[in-house]
Order: sequence, then structure tokens, then C-alpha cells
Amino acid sequence: MYNNQNLNSNALFSYFVFLLKKRKSGLDDLLKYRELIKIMRSDALTTFFQPIIDLDSDKIVGYEALNRPPFSKYFPSTDHFYEYIGNTNQVFLFELFCRNTSLKKYSSNLKETPCEKDKLLFINIHPDVLIDSNYRPGETIQLLQEFDLKPSQIVFELTEKKAVTDFEMFEKVLNNYRSQGFRLAIDDVGTGYNSLKTIIHLRPEFIKLDRSLIHNIVDNVSQQKLVSLLLNFANQSNTSVIAEGIEQLEDLYFLKQEGIHLGQGYALGKPHPKINSNLV
Repeated sequence: MYNNQNLNSNALFSYFVFLLKKRKSGLDDLLKYRELIKIMRSDALTTFFQPIIDLDSDKIVGYEALNRPPFSKYFPSTDHFYEYIGNTNQVFLFELFCRNTSLKKYSSNLKETPCEKDKLLFINIHPDVLIDSNYRPGETIQLLQEFDLKPSQIVFELTEKKAVTDFEMFEKVLNNYRSQGFRLAIDDVGTGYNSLKTIIHLRPEFIKLDRSLIHNIVDNVSQQKLVSLLLNFANQSNTSVIAEGIEQLEDLYFLKQEGIHLGQGYALGKPHPKINSNLV
């Protein structure tokens, strides 16, 4: 049984350890922040483009831009990198940086492969950025003009699983973008209530089925039923379904038979710094 002296000693030691951990955590965050700024200033992201395929014609309809940081001890994986950014106040600036990087490198690719000029470009974007007062569609239009791209080629892909809280305001913002030709895709569909509620309210042009629904779907009846329901909803809503994470030919053949519109994954084409139909 502890006496008061032991209790006070243990509490003091415990608090001292807490302060050391807190100090170390703060130092780690500072070092990660410096690394993030360094990456942005030196334009150190590597952009890959993964093809999105029409499962009926087997032709490429577009590419998703995937920006990856260089490996470092601060960010040992891409997931660590983006998780850190999501917990900082740099989300807005980093999203703009990624957008500009994606458009710049996509435009550069098109100069080398002009036959791909009509393909869509899917750009990942945090939903909060679109409704940020600092984010103005006119700036995006100007940027597209500089890179000789059209709004009708650009699909904003909402990547966060967090819910859009103000659907009425978000819909007004989206209507402004849509009036200029931009389109919308909802990612991670099928992973929870948030994504389902979002597609009902925002009526996106594309919904991307999460890879957890696609992997081994040929052997999983529950996954098959949910995908069938989502496909029926999409067909009635004039929405195209993209199956993500297709890695096995058996799953690919099943999805084709079910009438899924579009597909993305290693079985169809790996991410590559260059856009080229011959690389698929």
C-alpha cells in the first residue's frame, strides 16, 4: 500500500516522463513541419498517373494523379505523410501545391503524348478546401488556360472519409464549379455512412467503390450484393461507377460481367510518371 511520500514521488516521476514525451512529440512535429516545407519549396513530390479503364471497351478514359513524397525518416510512408498533413494547418496550401503539381506534370505529359489530350484527369482534393473562401474557381480556370487544359477534363475527387457537414452550402459551391465544366467523384464509397450520404446529396458524376469491396469479390456474396445495390443506384442517377483496387483477373472478369462501368487497379495498369496507353 502506497504512503503519501511514495504516491507523491510516483506522481512526480510520472509527470516528468509525460513532459519529456510531450517535448519529444513537439520536437518531432517541428522536424516534420520543416521537412514538409522543404518538400514543397523544392517541388520534391513525384507524380504518378494511374489509368482508369472503360471495362466495356478496355480503353483508357482518364488518369488519377497520385502525388508521393520522397522517403525520409520523418515520413517513412505515404500514409504517414498525408496523415501528418491532415493534422496541421497546412492542408489548404498543400492541396493547392498538389493541384498545381498535378496539372503541370499532366500538361507536360500531354505535350509528349498528344493522343491522350481528351482524357480525364482525376485530382484528389479535401472537401473542406472547395468551400474555403480562399479557394476560388477563377484561379483554377486561369491555371488550366496556362497549361492548355479544359475544365471538362478535370474531375475533383473527394478523398476524405469525414462527412460533409453543410450539404446545402457545398452543393452551391459545386454547382458553381459544374457550371464551368468541372466534374465530381466521391472516393471510398461503400466504407461507411458518410460516403453513402454524400453521393445521395451531391449527385456526383463518378463514384469510386472502395478496394475493400472489390478485393476477392468473386468469392464474397456480401460484397457482390452491396456492389450490385450501388450499381443500380448509380444507373438510376446517371452516375458512372469506378471499381478501385482491381488486382486479380478473376475479380476483373466478375466486375465486367456485372456491368461495372470503369475500373482502376494493378490488373489494369500501374501508376507511372508518364501517361501512355502502351504502358498499360
